Amino acid sequence: MTLSGFHARITHGLIDIPPEIDTAIWLTRKLHTCSLLGNQKTRKAITPSKSPIPPLSAHLGYWRRFVSNHVSYAFARKLADKDVTAAEWVVLHGLYGEGAVAPSSLADRLGLTRGAISKLADRLIQKKLISREDDTKDLRAHTLALTSAGTALVPILAALADENDAEFFGDMSAKERAALERALKSLVTRHGLKSIPMT
Repeated sequence: MTLSGFHARITHGLIDIPPEIDTAIWLTRKLHTCSLLGNQKTRKAITPSKSPIPPLSAHLGYWRRFVSNHVSYAFARKLADKDVTAAEWVVLHGLYGEGAVAPSSLADRLGLTRGAISKLADRLIQKKLISREDDTKDLRAHTLALTSAGTALVPILAALADENDAEFFGDMSAKERAALERALKSLVTRHGLKSIPMT
């Protein structure tokens, strides 16, 4: 409120000022308080300007991840019916038709760490899908190999992978599929990607 506004209210008896307080001093203090409150309200009302950003859907990575999540989730559900995870499937596939393989060799081929291979091997051994044997050439080392149950299961899991691919990409023409595969492989080569997808 302005000084004249306070004067008018005092004159018409709308504001009571104690007789022991000088009117001029009271007005000065009141105007100062109002000024501070006004500044605080102004500061609160001012919000920092935000630079415009594009929506998530404006990024190619968003759409790649959108599709990838659904493809991976559907495949994981199919594998779960066989009591196998996507990571275990990759290891089983890597051992198929290979005979006895050193864990370090398998890890390098799949782009995994030795520790990851060891943990996956332990799980698959418990499921009796692979076996771990001492290396006949190096008694300090060991090899991994599919059991008969593991060997029989791999083609079944491979059929599930084909089924999952058909569900998501079967409606694409051969030309569209070839273009998509070419684009994805180009990105893999361009960025030097090595690790095999585990999900």
